[in-house]
Amino acid sequence: MLGVTSLVLGLIVVVLFGSWLVRRFRGGSQSTAQRESYERHKDAQQREPPVDIGDVREVGVQEFSEHHSGERQAVCKIEGFVVFVEDLPNDVTVGDVLEIKILSFNRGHTSATATFVARA
Repeated sequence: MLGVTSLVLGLIVVVLFGSWLVRRFRGGSQSTAQRESYERHKDAQQREPPVDIGDVREVGVQEFSEHHSGERQAVCKIEGFVVFVEDLPNDVTVGDVLEIKILSFNRGHTSATATFVARA
């Protein structure tokens, strides 16, 4: 009797573990938002940036981020492409429109760093 019970419990554990393993490798544990974000990220890695180094553009500040150096940066987007803007005046707020100059790209060209030029 104890052997049959152990066998049934062992089988249940194997089935549960197997189903978890299948979901894990198929991405079933991700939410819809996580999957969509990952797909957008993969697409962004495949496309060319909509800006070139040296370009001067007008952008709206969407939010702020703190650089690893501790400096506050504005997070802006150009056609969905993320641009981090450095050397900001202290009074810049979300929604402000800035004129910026593109300085560099990250390693994968999925974002850029720019410097503040003027208020637009």
